[in-house]
Amino acid sequence: MDYINYLRAMVGQEKVIMVVAGAFVLNKESQLLLQRRTDNGHWGLPGGFMDLGESVQDTARREVLEETGIKLEELELFGIYSGPMYDKTFANGDQVSMVQILFTCNQFKGELVEHNLESLENKFFSLNELPENLFNEHRIFIEDFLSKKTKPIIS
Repeated sequence: MDYINYLRAMVGQEKVIMVVAGAFVLNKESQLLLQRRTDNGHWGLPGGFMDLGESVQDTARREVLEETGIKLEELELFGIYSGPMYDKTFANGDQVSMVQILFTCNQFKGELVEHNLESLENKFFSLNELPENLFNEHRIFIEDFLSKKTKPIIS
């Protein structure tokens, strides 16, 4: 049983704190890797929930590998996002208060998989030609990434 199912078996749908980690992955042409998600069809950053026994770096690496086939190398902290504005209630009624930790990565190995169970499509985009149907919850992260704000961002 994975951690989320284990936790939900004890607390039901009550609000719990969950850690999410992901990455801004840039290729040699400074294009940004985005994933078109299977759950809503929108484009967003690859990432996901932390498992027990993982560091946040391990979580980002595992999630990006699972979703895109890319194996991240050196990571740099981009930002930490938390607070009530990141609370969410999923369609099944489960409530979470998310702590979202994002990294940047310019070094990776592997071949990008075009699609899999979690990704309808994975693709690198020029920073000035990002898709319009961005996952709403990732839009603020991407706006911060494109801004001149001092990094890491703590929000």
